[in-house]
Amino acid sequence: MCGIVGYVGSKRVVPVIFEGLKRLEYRGYDSAGIVYLENEALVKFRCEGKLINLENHVGEAYLSSSCVGIGHTRWATHGAPTTDNAHPHSDCSGKLAIVHNGIIENYHSLREELRERGHKFTSETDTEVLAHLIEEYLEDDLVKAVRLALDRVEGSYALGVIWTEEPHTLIAARNHSPLVLGVHDEAGSFMASDIPALLPYTNRVVFLEDGELAVLTEKGHTLFSIATGEKKERGEVVIDWSASMAEKAGFRHFMLKEIFEQPQAIANTISGRVNLETGEVTLPEIGLDDQALGKIKRIFLVACGTSWHAALVAKYWIEKWARIPVEVDIASEYRYRTLIVDESVLTVAISQSGETADTLAGIRLAGKLGSRVVTICNVVGSTMTREADGTIYTHAGPEIGVASTKAFTAQLAALFLLALFLAEKKGTIDLEKRQELAKALVGIGPVVEKELPLIQEQIGTLIDSFYDCRDFLFIGRGMNFPIALEGALKLKEISYIHAEGYAAGELKHGPIALIDKEMPILAIVPRDGVYSKVISNVEEIKARQGRLVLLGSRGDTQLRTLTDDVIYLPEIHEEMNPILYTIPAQLLAYEIAARRGCDVDQPRNLAKSVTVE
Repeated sequence: MCGIVGYVGSKRVVPVIFEGLKRLEYRGYDSAGIVYLENEALVKFRCEGKLINLENHVGEAYLSSSCVGIGHTRWATHGAPTTDNAHPHSDCSGKLAIVHNGIIENYHSLREELRERGHKFTSETDTEVLAHLIEEYLEDDLVKAVRLALDRVEGSYALGVIWTEEPHTLIAARNHSPLVLGVHDEAGSFMASDIPALLPYTNRVVFLEDGELAVLTEKGHTLFSIATGEKKERGEVVIDWSASMAEKAGFRHFMLKEIFEQPQAIANTISGRVNLETGEVTLPEIGLDDQALGKIKRIFLVACGTSWHAALVAKYWIEKWARIPVEVDIASEYRYRTLIVDESVLTVAISQSGETADTLAGIRLAGKLGSRVVTICNVVGSTMTREADGTIYTHAGPEIGVASTKAFTAQLAALFLLALFLAEKKGTIDLEKRQELAKALVGIGPVVEKELPLIQEQIGTLIDSFYDCRDFLFIGRGMNFPIALEGALKLKEISYIHAEGYAAGELKHGPIALIDKEMPILAIVPRDGVYSKVISNVEEIKARQGRLVLLGSRGDTQLRTLTDDVIYLPEIHEEMNPILYTIPAQLLAYEIAARRGCDVDQPRNLAKSVTVE
């Protein structure tokens, strides 16, 4: 989950590292550090807290002429977020330094062994073990020492290593943690945990695979197998994101910018994939031919967090239109239970980054059991897209805010495409219905674009009554129940208000005990097939003096008889309600968090991409 940046070339390294770390700070911001080579010695700066603290600490050293170095922004796992625990970490000689993302699972036994051999440790981290372990094998060949050290290691890592005795070289290595190289014919070689860090300099990248090591110089890079030392070849991938896509573009926060980017993200995701005249869906990268499709009897949707909520919505769509039984699993649970999976099962992994550790482990397990695996992902060339049998890319562009917004609605659009694709192939949907649903999907983006400023204005008029509350409930039924879960997650993530989402019909089975005149409840009440049922649940809340906020269909005058706090949305095709009703839930969370003075883009204790278990 930590962010790593490394560079060797013709540019001054400190500005390059800081620019990259700023674009990776969403991966962790407990502490940060940088090390570079100058006058045959390593110069290291570390600081707890956010990157700005490190930038102030570096001071005039920002102007160093050094052209080789590595940097790190940390999400703490082993050891508190202190300066001593901040990366980079060094060996006993001070001539070698390392940055690391991942977890070394056998670090304790290695640490004790190295202590007995005289090594002195200055931190509580698992990472420092790696620096000393490399030192233990280091004579005159850094690559050999890194390979021998990593052969002793159990766990996950993405590494950057620098050594004074090889002043024009960086080492990068990867196992179960993402690492990507940046290629530039003139400027040199780059490495980073994620693509946005590279975009100011290059859009040509090479993705490291598990068990690979790269030697970076100003002239380029060479790939090796960690296990055998054998050279490897891999082509470049050209990324179509621009550096400006990762800027705020005048918005106060990345999250708000990304909320307003959702119409375009949805349009980009469905563009060229659906034919309005025939309702046919084209998914050329899905990797499912007619033979494979004919074997599918069940579907597992596997995801974490916000992506899991998208999967819950998709269950309704797929079962309704494709008539295939669907199970939705939290990836961290899926990978540890007894799975009844074989070639009759299609496993669909959903991940914005394509690097989520639990989801990745889940699809590997499913694949071993014979399942076909498709991933829905936003990042071209990410690990999941390389390991799956097929991919449905969302085209949301880089998402910097830790709380996912546009990636979620793009995932919903991709999952609706999948539902239509499967229904068409299974013959469970007729032409007229395909056309109707295709038209609804294509039409949702413009509706969201038109409504966004109106919803934001409505939210702004009511949050004064709710921004200082301690608890919040969200309720919905049918396809909108997962949106209640997602709304609660957004609020708790960025405002630190305790919030829970419930199926509205479940209130009387326990949660209704929480309701009193101090408890705010947001209810999703569009005029759909379960409208009357949700209204009954709302009446139960009103009878107990709950503080109601209603999201409902424009023109529904009954809602105003229940509460003054109503946000009206246009009445659209029922199947698209989960996308539309996500928007006010997102904006409510955003506006409340901003009013409370919370760090919206970098909420405490969180990181954007969960690449450790």
